[in-house]
Formats: sequence, C-alpha cells, structure tokens
Amino acid sequence: MNASRLRLRGSIVALVTPLRDDRVDADAFAALCARQIDRGTSALVPCGTTGEAPLLTADEHRRLIEIAVATAAGRVPVIAGAGTCSTATSVALARQAEHAGASGLLCVTPYYLRPTQEGVIRHVRAIHDAVGLPIVLYDVPARTACALSDETVRRLAELPRVIGLKDATADLRRPGRLLRLIGDDFTLLSGDDATQADFRLAGGHGCISVTANVAPALCAALHHAWDIADLVTLRSVTQILAPLHAALFLESNPIPVKRALHHLGLIADELRLPLTPLAADADVRLRAVLEPVMAAEGREARRCAAVMPLVWQESPFTGFAA
Repeated sequence: MNASRLRLRGSIVALVTPLRDDRVDADAFAALCARQIDRGTSALVPCGTTGEAPLLTADEHRRLIEIAVATAAGRVPVIAGAGTCSTATSVALARQAEHAGASGLLCVTPYYLRPTQEGVIRHVRAIHDAVGLPIVLYDVPARTACALSDETVRRLAELPRVIGLKDATADLRRPGRLLRLIGDDFTLLSGDDATQADFRLAGGHGCISVTANVAPALCAALHHAWDIADLVTLRSVTQILAPLHAALFLESNPIPVKRALHHLGLIADELRLPLTPLAADADVRLRAVLEPVMAAEGREARRCAAVMPLVWQESPFTGFAA
C-alpha cells in the first residue's frame, strides 16, 4: 500500500499491548485486532503510546506488527508506531516495521531531548528516506516537551511520503490553519478522544483513538454519522462516549484503558514499570461508566454483526458483548 493509495479516515485504534507474566500475550492481541476490524475500525495502530512502545523490546515491536498485519489480512491498514527520541533507533524500527508488512508509520516527535524544529525535520527526513512507507506525524507536546509548529508540519508535508498528522494538542483551530497551509490532501487525525467530533467539524478526517479499544463500534458509528451528516446520531454517540473518554484518562494512558479491557475479560490486568495499576477509587469510577457504555456498544456491535461476522464474548456485565 503506497502513499498515494493509503487513505486514513474515521475511527482508528491506538492498540494496547496485552501482557501476561511480563510477556506479550500474542493470542489476546490477535483477538483485540480481530474485534476492532469486526466492529468497524478503519485502521490499526500497534506500538504507539497506548501500546507502551517505549517499554517494548525490538523483538516485541516486530512481533506485534506481524500479528496485526496477519490479523488484518489486507482488510484494514496497519500503521506501526516507529518513533523514539533517537533517530537511529527510529530508523531501525521503521525498517523493521516495513519488513513486517506494515502499511505505514506513526512517527512521534522526538521526546525528552527537546530538539529544535530543524532537528525534528532532519529526524523525520532520515526515517522517510530509509523506508518506502507512508508516514503520519504525531504531535503530542504534553508527552514530548517538543511541539511541531505549523510551519514544520508544512515543510515535512513536502516530503513525498509524509501523508498526515496525528494532532494531540486539542487545538481545534489547528485543522483549519493546516488545511489552508497544506491542503485537503493532507490527512488530519485527532489524538484527543474527547474533542474528536469537534475536530471533524473543524476539518479533520478522523481520530486515532484510545477509547476505541473499549468501544470500537460506537467510535466507528460516530465517524460514520459525521460522514453521512446524521447529526442526531453524532450527538447521541458523542454524549454516550463522553463519560468513557473522561474515565480512560483518570490516570496516565494506558493504565485505565488496560483495566477497562481487563474488566471486559479481554486481557490480563498487567503493565510494565514505571506504569502501575489503576488506583482503587479510580477503578470504582471506571466500572460505573463501563456498564451503560457497554450496553450501547453491544447494541451497535449487533448492528455491525448484521453485515460482518462477529465472534461474541460475554463481558462481566451480564448481557452485554465485550
């Protein structure tokens, strides 16, 4: 899938990395990927922030991408996280992702080192020139302490295979600015679940979502409603998801989302240090939100099942599909 053919739109999931006894749980990860595709997710993103990428070995990084690619089987693209604070390491991960069959790369701004904008441009260019895959930039200054300026995005968009930006700044004026600066062919994806509907209104094309791990059918329905101008459904789904968006950020991502998936019986409740389990009071709040959202997710998933095969797994919330 080359840059000219890769079109990223709608609900895209930033996948968690399930662990069991401090090893990647390959079976659970494959099941998560299949569940996403069955419920309308338009692309898979393994090995990103939500996937605990900085805590993965190179072999684990490769294996996760291979599993996602094999499970997707060409039905949806796999956009592999490949960015680190080291250009050399990022290039190596990008080459590994290409060899593993990824459709594209998600490249985060180099973190911790706080490079200049020129340094970021040279970093991305080195990755771009090392592989033949499309690249989505990832701007998340709250984590990296290094923000991409609009002008830097414009300059990077001149590279043939830099096709888009995941914007986790929650700046809802930015899509309009970038569309005027670069044009509508450049894909703009929200990295902030809570504002994704507003991001679409501002000119964005979709969302790389944490919440989609838990409620993929609802997240897909939100973007479909926007695409067909069904404002009633858009408003309804946005209101249903709002408490879940908040609950999944009660502590640092991916701590709450992994606990939520554990409550649904989909993964073990395991993280790698320095991440620690969700606090008890936050867990109470998360569970209170999950039940009504999963009821709506189950209804939407049954609608998906009418047109796509779906393997059902009962959640601990009796009567609702996980």
